[in-house]
Amino acid sequence: MYLPNWMHKLASPPHFFRISGWLAPWLLWPAVALIALGFYAGLVLAPADYQQGDGFRIIYVHVPSAYLSTLIYGLMAAAAAVGLIWRMKLAYAVAAAAAPIGAWFTFLALVTGAIWGKPMWGTFWEWDPRLTSELILLFLYLGFMSLRTSFEEPTKGDRAAGLLAVVGVVNLPIIHYSVIWWSSIHQGPTIKKLDAPSITWEMAWPLLTLILGFTLFFAGLLLQRVQAEVLERERNARWVTEIMRPGIEGG
Repeated sequence: MYLPNWMHKLASPPHFFRISGWLAPWLLWPAVALIALGFYAGLVLAPADYQQGDGFRIIYVHVPSAYLSTLIYGLMAAAAAVGLIWRMKLAYAVAAAAAPIGAWFTFLALVTGAIWGKPMWGTFWEWDPRLTSELILLFLYLGFMSLRTSFEEPTKGDRAAGLLAVVGVVNLPIIHYSVIWWSSIHQGPTIKKLDAPSITWEMAWPLLTLILGFTLFFAGLLLQRVQAEVLERERNARWVTEIMRPGIEGG
């Protein structure tokens, strides 16, 4: 299958390593600023909810985490698919680097949801369609990481885990539409209803700021993790030796 020239150039490990090293700080510093602003606005400036009181403020961690849990899985699965189709080593590196980040955001979404659920629902956990499918997402992340490292030959591990990631994509629309398809106690769409959002602007703009900040933070962190993954996979390559030589000689 034909691979576009721009993708072929970007797939070069040395080229990607240089670009990601330059780009990561430009993502991380704005991310920190946006997250700080969003938390201050959400936890201090935003008014209390007329029904949930201050308990609603957990959405400022829960919603960005839940959003990223599915976004990262989609990216991981797309990278795995590229690796399976074009045998691109960098794509496998991206998938491997994204998986732990996605697992942590999924775990954070589940934990913050449980904390919110206790006072609002009277229980930390309910086998609700949205909660259950989000838990399955966490198992998919863990399964991907475990399967990838269970083979002695890394290439086989990448392919097996990549296939699992691609198959697991079927869970993403279930997570998204579960509150619509089935009777669910989970809250329905809020800021996505642009014509009549279920949240006031004073509460919404800090949330949107945090979603952007969390996304930029993920992007910067992913680039750094892919750099480390590339160095590990290409450790015997000449270009890695040339990069590491100044540090070795200086030490």
